[in-house]
Formats: sequence, structure tokens, C-alpha cells
Amino acid sequence: MSTLHASVAAAEPGPLIVLSGEADITNTPQLSELLDGQLASGTQYLTVDVTGLSFADTSSIRTLLLAARTLRQRGGDLVLLRPQPALARMLEILGAQQLLAIRDETEAAPGTEP
Repeated sequence: MSTLHASVAAAEPGPLIVLSGEADITNTPQLSELLDGQLASGTQYLTVDVTGLSFADTSSIRTLLLAARTLRQRGGDLVLLRPQPALARMLEILGAQQLLAIRDETEAAPGTEP
């Protein structure tokens, strides 16, 4: 069983979730619950720092994409910060950038021009 660590902090223009460890089918419910909690608060912008995420399977990526779709429907956005190269490549192959923003740095906050 893999371990996913997550924390949430207040940030502008919306919450910042920091993920580390491994995200896979064994902890997708934990990730989904975390994202759903943020979405339930009515937020429009969500930033997920995945710098410390060493692995993410398709079920966890799907969970992130579903949250991104909800935010887009609200006129907002989900931003993934600093994915590791393997995760960045998987996101690219899956076409995830059509639903969420992927950033290497934090210069541009979600909802602002890069």
C-alpha cells in the first residue's frame, strides 16, 4: 500500500493543496475526499503542488481532472505546480492540459496572466 501525504493551506486566489508520496488506486478515495472538501466550499481556484509526488496513476489523475472540470464549469481553474518529469509526461500523453494548467514555477497565480 502506497502512502499519500496531503496538506491544505490558504493562498490567493484559492486554496493550496500540497501532495507528496504516491497517489494510486489505494488512496484515490483520500485524494477525492480532499478535493471534494475544497470544491464544497465553493472555491473557484485551486492550486495543487505535486513537487513531492513521486508517482500518480490514472485513477488519481482522473480525480484531479474531475475537480478541474468542476472548477472550469464555475469559471475557475485548477493548477498543478511542478510535476516530476514522469508525471508531467503522463499528463501530456493524457492531454490533461486541456482541463488544467500545469506550471513549473509559481510566478503566475491561477486566474492571472502568466
